Amino acid sequence: MIKEKKMILIVDDNPVNHKVIGSILIDNGYEVGSSLDGNNALEFIKRIEPDLILLDIMMPEMDGFEVCKRLKNNVLTRHIPVIFLTSKNSTEDIVKGFQKGGVDYISKPFNKDELLARINTHIEIKILRGFLPICMHCKSIRDDKGYWNSIEEYMDKHADVIFSHSLCPKCMKKIYNLDPQKK
Repeated sequence: MIKEKKMILIVDDNPVNHKVIGSILIDNGYEVGSSLDGNNALEFIKRIEPDLILLDIMMPEMDGFEVCKRLKNNVLTRHIPVIFLTSKNSTEDIVKGFQKGGVDYISKPFNKDELLARINTHIEIKILRGFLPICMHCKSIRDDKGYWNSIEEYMDKHADVIFSHSLCPKCMKKIYNLDPQKK
């Protein structure tokens, strides 16, 4: 089964940054969304929900801090991880980024491998923190589109895990009338 590509939204007023960062992300299996300013980013997110946002701070009209604040104040978007990717690297700016709701802060110029490692980490954390509606009877999981899947199907699509099937002692006794404690 092919895993669903994760969508990263790049919000930066410099088109060159979009090209450089976008190439790195695409080469590493991500889908890329792009916005040159905060207002357009917020409109983009209403149409297409990204899995993560790379957000510059210094932009015209609305800076990245305000964009992040608006995202985190909205119940529909507060769960989207925001990584600030900016040339502003003072301690005050970094702290402010976290206070506004950013999950990470990377200074430009950035290291490609570090950027990818942080993106991968925050997407994995988002998946693990996600709310998973589970059927109390059959233990199927409802996905974001409302479809019910077995735990194995859901995890195969959303995480890099491998299931090893076995029977717990309680089920072994119930199904096969065997007590694993007795030999």
